[in-house]
Amino acid sequence: MHKRLKIALCIDTYFPMIDGVAMVVDNYAKRLQEFADVTVLCPVVDKHFKDEYTYKVVRCKSFKPFFLDYVAPMPRLDRRFKQYLKKEAFDIVHIHSPFAVSSMGVWYAKRNRIPVVATLHSQYKQDVKKSVKLNWLTNIVLARLMKTFNRCDTCWAVNEGIRLLYVNEYGLTASNGVKNNASDFLPIADRASARAEVRGRFGVSDEQKLFLFVGRLNFIKNIPFIIDSLSLLKEQGFAFKMVFVGSGADADALKKLIQEHALEDHVILAGEIQDRHELEKVYAASDLFLFPSLYDANSLVQIEAASQALPTLFIREAKTASSCIENQNAFMSENDPVAYAQRIVSIFEDPELYERVSQNAQKELYVAWDDSIQTLLADYERIIEEHQAALS
Repeated sequence: MHKRLKIALCIDTYFPMIDGVAMVVDNYAKRLQEFADVTVLCPVVDKHFKDEYTYKVVRCKSFKPFFLDYVAPMPRLDRRFKQYLKKEAFDIVHIHSPFAVSSMGVWYAKRNRIPVVATLHSQYKQDVKKSVKLNWLTNIVLARLMKTFNRCDTCWAVNEGIRLLYVNEYGLTASNGVKNNASDFLPIADRASARAEVRGRFGVSDEQKLFLFVGRLNFIKNIPFIIDSLSLLKEQGFAFKMVFVGSGADADALKKLIQEHALEDHVILAGEIQDRHELEKVYAASDLFLFPSLYDANSLVQIEAASQALPTLFIREAKTASSCIENQNAFMSENDPVAYAQRIVSIFEDPELYERVSQNAQKELYVAWDDSIQTLLADYERIIEEHQAALS
């Protein structure tokens, strides 16, 4: 296939709301536009936010429920949005969520007899259960979401653990496989300089280890677990500083938790770091990435850490760690703050293992978006050809 494809990327939230899925879609769009005509279909998140991208973004109306961090899209009630879809001629639709915008993307694909693919980014059952509380209602909502995914020609999970979760527990029946996430980061050449600059900025002494968390400050990511573990390290006299990069609904609650554990001298809330190169330097300056999340599917931040040879300490059964190998390219701990704190101590008691895991993280877990986009484009073309052949 040699024609320039027209690709629709559907997502149910977008900038200025920043999360891992939005970052994936942005990286897809920025890189695909060199070879295809790309449009991101998404809701209005902030009516004062101006879309200034090198690719096309078309938004639908939305409203903000008081009980959610995210907006609720209303594409079927937006006449302008529906008129745009009626006159547009996409070759393939790629959905990145199962809600209103993506559901309409599936509807568009079926109506126009073109293929639709999905990326399975999240453990939606956790999100739904947190919102609706009741198990029976959670199952009803999840079944509705899975109906959207099961109408797709194929679904790509972000790792094998998530693929198996969807097949065995969520009821995925559509054709499925794995397509790993990547990063826009590049390894910093002068890591020593970055380390000196960042550690100086945060007041980290030579004898202190620097721990890092990057992401939404939402307790669903097991952030209180980190604080509990750090409190134990402090009691043991372990020399460290911890930096949280990000913002979110639980930022104030995190500040209170830090105060309750008397960790003000040990923990720094750096807020969001928008400059990607500056964030690269923070990763490069750190000694260990703390990511005990049982919520994430395959977070981009762990790939960002790997890009700078910064190893991550996961919870052993976490889905987001399923593509990692313990003591080869990552570290693992039991799901217990005491065990997590002890594992941190033991990691730095074995410098040879630490160095080997750090280097293997970069070699084995870091993938650049520029290296993966050609494979994605080839997959699109193959799926389109197979779909056309099935129709003929």
